[in-house]
Amino acid sequence: MSENALENDQVVASEDVTTEAVDERSEAERQRDEYLDALQRLQADFENYRKRMARSSEDAAVRAVGDIVAKLLPVIDAFDLAQAHFSNAESDEAAALTQSRGLLLDALAREGLERIDTVGVAFDPRVHNAVAHIEGGEGEQVIDEVLRAGYLWKGAVLRPAMVRVKG
Repeated sequence: MSENALENDQVVASEDVTTEAVDERSEAERQRDEYLDALQRLQADFENYRKRMARSSEDAAVRAVGDIVAKLLPVIDAFDLAQAHFSNAESDEAAALTQSRGLLLDALAREGLERIDTVGVAFDPRVHNAVAHIEGGEGEQVIDEVLRAGYLWKGAVLRPAMVRVKG
């Protein structure tokens, strides 16, 4: 073979090796990019999972505490009835009863309990349970009397107020 042909073969072989090296490098970069994309998707999925589990845990805790508060509502009702019974009494027992009721309601209010017992507001079937109706002024129905207080727990109705509606 001539020297020129040998050089051409070496150049062609060198180009083949270079092309293979470039192809291998391109393949390695492509795989690297695929792995990086997969890792980023996995990290995003995990972060979403973590947030979803945190929300779920928080919701479960709120529901659990709400269930306990719902079990305390008959106690609050008993305090309300006792306070109404002793409303004109000037005894130490009546004062202690009023103070105990206030402490319980204040502690629960700080945690998210809201009382629904306002007379004169418009009737709202989402938060009021009308058990009696009296004829009255024209126009919208309003709460005439609260027969049993209702409660909201962190904005959700725990127990609707039992009311008499006028209008």
